Formats: sequence, C-alpha cells, structure tokens
Amino acid sequence: MSSSKDHNPVEHFQKWFHEVETAHPEDEANAMQLSTIGLDGFPKSRIVLLKRFTWEGFIFFTNYNSEKGMAITKNNKVSISFNWIASKREVSIMGKAEKIPNNLSEGYFESRPKGSKLSAWASNQSAIIPSRKILEDRLEDFKNKFKNKSIPKPEYWGGYIVKPFIMKFIEHEALMGFNKVITYKLQPNYEWSKNITFILK
Repeated sequence: MSSSKDHNPVEHFQKWFHEVETAHPEDEANAMQLSTIGLDGFPKSRIVLLKRFTWEGFIFFTNYNSEKGMAITKNNKVSISFNWIASKREVSIMGKAEKIPNNLSEGYFESRPKGSKLSAWASNQSAIIPSRKILEDRLEDFKNKFKNKSIPKPEYWGGYIVKPFIMKFIEHEALMGFNKVITYKLQPNYEWSKNITFILK
C-alpha cells in the first residue's frame, strides 16, 4: 500500500474517459449508475448519462420532480459509478448533488433535439401512466402547443452537479489475479490525498 498527495483526480478521470472512448467507441462511456437514498429509506440506482464534467464535478440532467430528484432534495449525498467492462476499469464516486444555475440548464436544453425537448414536457418521470396512449396524446398536445414556436425549458427540468469527496479508480488485472485500486479523498484543507492498494480477487 502507498499514499501520496495528488490534486488531480478529475484529471485522472479525464484520462481514463478519453482512453475508453477511443478504444471502445461503440460503448457509451458516459453511461453512469446514479445511486440515491430513496424517500422510503432504501438505496435506489438507475442509469443516467454524464453530459459534462469539470474540475468541480460531474453534471447530468433530469426532471427535478422525478423520484431521483425528490430523493436528492431530501438527501443530496449520492454515488455515481462507471463500469467500463471492455477496458477492465471501474470508477466509483461519492459526493453531494446540487442543482446547477438555471441559465446553464437553459443553455443545455436549447442544444437538445426538438423531440427531446417535447419529451421533457410530456413525460412526468417516475409517475405511473395508465396507458401508452395517454403519453402519446400528451406528446401530441405539446407538439401542437409549440408548433412554429421555440420550446422553452420546463421549470421542473434541469441539471445537477455531483461534487465529489471520494473518487475510486479500479483496474482489473486479470492475468495477475488482483485489482489495483487508487482512492482519492478530499481533505479538510481541500487538497486530495491519494492511496494505492492491491486487492486479491
């Protein structure tokens, strides 16, 4: 086991993300598992898409009134993970989710295809819909409402940034029979500690 100071865990992520995208373009490198503590007190996970990452954190977009949105409102401690099977790599991140400024959400919403914009209006995420026809009718209603008009971002839709305090990078060494684990932890002085361990499979 070894440890050292390192201020660039996001740079580490950027390097791995680029390598995975380059080596396996057919895979969705930005598909990530978001885990929250549900309103019922049980952990819940779902797949969302990472849309951007900065030195501050990892950004995704959703309906704020969805189950995950309400869970984050109650408890904003979350985890996100990337499982890049073909590359034999995993990344696990623990942090706190916060809404990004509305103007940034509006900017991203404006860049979305028209169909995606309409779906944001028509789909009440996590709500039970009695039939597919009801959803199709809602979509048709919004198509008519915004016909020949620009489609604004719904107030209940926007982005979150997950600001990490632990980032764990796992590299599977199949031939060697162990996993290499690099763990970064944010310290009280806002520097990152770095710890390297090797775990037998």
